[in-house]
Order: sequence, then structure tokens, then C-alpha cells
Amino acid sequence: MVGKKWYSSEDSAANILGFIMIAAGLAVTLSGADFAAFSFRTWRSFTELTGQVNGESLAKLARTFIILAVLFTTGAKMKGENALRFFAGFTVLFALSVIVRLISAEYEASRYLEWAFFALFIGLVVANTTGVPDFVKPAVQTEYYIKTGLVVMGFSVLFSNIVNFGLYGLAIAWGVTPVVIIFMWYFGRKVLKIDNDPFVITIASATSVCGTSAAIATAAASDAKKNDLSLAVSISIVFTVIMMVFEPVIIRASGLGELMGGALIGGTVDSTGAVTVAGTALGRLGQTTAVLVKSIQNILIGFIAFAVAVFFTSRKGGGKASASEIWTRLPKFILGFFAASLIASFIIQPVLGRPFVNSVNKLLDQYKNWAFVLAFTSIGLSTNFRELRAQASGGKPLVLYVVGQLFNIVLTFAVVYVALSGRFFPLPVIAQ
Repeated sequence: MVGKKWYSSEDSAANILGFIMIAAGLAVTLSGADFAAFSFRTWRSFTELTGQVNGESLAKLARTFIILAVLFTTGAKMKGENALRFFAGFTVLFALSVIVRLISAEYEASRYLEWAFFALFIGLVVANTTGVPDFVKPAVQTEYYIKTGLVVMGFSVLFSNIVNFGLYGLAIAWGVTPVVIIFMWYFGRKVLKIDNDPFVITIASATSVCGTSAAIATAAASDAKKNDLSLAVSISIVFTVIMMVFEPVIIRASGLGELMGGALIGGTVDSTGAVTVAGTALGRLGQTTAVLVKSIQNILIGFIAFAVAVFFTSRKGGGKASASEIWTRLPKFILGFFAASLIASFIIQPVLGRPFVNSVNKLLDQYKNWAFVLAFTSIGLSTNFRELRAQASGGKPLVLYVVGQLFNIVLTFAVVYVALSGRFFPLPVIAQ
């Protein structure tokens, strides 16, 4: 559009807000001030829950709301939206997100389900019962929140993780992922005859990389519809919960061990948070290995999004993809993700040290998680059960995910066995 400001696109706003949060995290950590975001501690009873409600916690909750409301309302204004209308809707969305955080902090719930499940569930209940009030709808912007969160997440994706796990991690995280994507692409299109290419590539990326984060990036690169993304994310979340609970049980029963079991979890469980939980069930080594593999795999988000943008642009242009067409389709927030990762890996960490970067990320993760809760709740609020049922008719999307995930597990196990069984290569020494 002629005259459109460079900062008015959603990706530009996400990049700007993401780097404001990163810069603030660096400044606060350097100053030593306490600027942590509000979160509920795990609670088992109503008494434990109400015990968390005091002047300090309420002040922290208010501060978290003000920071997020100011940031995201400013971004909405940059995008040309009505700031007051966005702020009004955001207030309700944040309140729903607080309920999500409260429920997901309950002891039994937190043991088996991630907050993402509750965010999606609560949003779906509201959308398919009372409906979303019109004044709330301006703030229901899934991609906006998660893109901002992903830029912040880039600061925690350190290239030093590749060094820590070396070729073992590269083989497991990068060797398997492209093969799974290609397998699911051809299985979905040629065997299942699914004629929705953006959906196929979106669910393939979600399955093989890191669930929702990869789905968002790939959906943007392939120009997938909102319902394509909602269905892919819904399927991924359901099976992430199942795998998070049962994969560690199966690994322990099989005697696979913490090193190989953690690597298998890191390479096959979709969500980074779920990987941490599932790896912890194996032990300290299992958790460390799982997180390392998933962290290395997360670096692929940007590369996959770029490759998908080039591929879909080439197909649309009859095999010729001009640089301008690729640039138009490329999700620009991925550039922010890469930039944050490079700055953390090659500037901040060498100068200020890994402990400092860890401290910054501990603070940033709290705000990033709020952005993700807002995003998942928005997914639920914008999803209609009838539309999802129609889109999933015949069960082909479910078959695509299940077959693709089984292939992912088998191939990942094969690579993990070769790399980490000790039969073919010396075992790596991993600091725990």
C-alpha cells in the first residue's frame, strides 16, 4: 500500500516489541532490580492458592498487566489500529490468561498438562458457548502475540548449544527434521490426497520441529489460512500432552537410559516446555539432554520458514522465485528471531558471560510465556468447533499427524541409537 509505514506491519511491530523487551531485560539484569513478571506458584489446596494473594503479588500482577498492555497497545497503534479498542479487548484477554495461569498452576494439572492446553481449552469454551464479545475481538490476535514471543525466544536460542552437544545434537535435531518434513509432505499429498498444501506443510513443521512455534512461522511463510493453523496447533497440543505423559514411562520401562531417552524426547515431543517436563521425569541427565536437543532443533525454525517461503513462491511462480517475491512471503519476525539469537550468542555471551545471559533469559522467559498464553487463548477464542470438524472431515489430518509422528519417533530412535548407544561412537560428556 502506497504510503504505508515500514513499522506498520505485524511482523515489524513484533520485531520492535521483541527487542524492546530484550533491551529492557538486559538493562534490568545489569541494574540488579527485581522486575519479574507475575506467576502463580504450584498450589494443592484453596488455602495454598489464597495464601499467594497479598499486596506484593497483586502489585506484581498489576505491573505485569501494565507492561504487557502498554507494549501490545503501542504495537497495535503502530499497525494502524484503534488503541482504545485494542486496550479494552486486551484487558479481558489478559484476565482470561490469568485464569489460565491459575488453573495450570494446580499441582495435579501441572503434572500432566501444560498451560497451553488450558489456554486453548478456555478459549474454545468461550468461543463456542457465549461467544466472543465484539469489544474483545480487536485484541484476539494469535500471530501478533506469538511472533513477539518468538523474537524474545530467539535470545535464548544460543548457538553455543551446538558446541555443547556437538555433532551428536546436529545429527539428532537437524538430520531427522528435514526427512520427516519431506515424508509428511509426500504422504499427505500423494497418499492421503490432502489438497491443502499450506496445511500439510504447517502440520509437518509442527510435528518435526517444535510444535506451535514452527507452525506459526511455517503458516506465515506458506500463506496458510487461520483455520489451517488452528487445526494444526490443536492436533499438536493434544498429542504433545499424550507424549509428554507416556513417552518417559515407555522409555523407563524399556531401560533405554537417561542419555538416549532424553535425546529421543528432545527430538520427538513438539513443545519445548513439554520436553523439559518429560525429560525431568527421566532424571537430571535426561532433562539436560532433552533440552539440548530441542534447543538445537529450535534454531531450525528460521531456516524452515525461509525454505518454505522459497518453495511456495517457486511453485506459485512456475518454478522461478524472484528475490522480491521471497522477501514478500518471508515472515519478517524470523529475522528478529535470528538477530536476537546472534546477538545473544556472539555479542552478549562472550562479553558478559553465560550466567548473565541465563539471568536475562530467566526474566525474559516470564514475559515470553505471558505472550504465548495470550496467543494460545486467542487461538481458542478464534476457533469454531463446527469449522474444525468440517476441516478435519474424514480424519485425514489426524492420520497425517499420527503417521508422521510415528515415522519421526522411529527415525529419531535410529539416529539416537547410532549416536548415543556407545556402540558406534564414544559417548559425549554433558554438564548437568
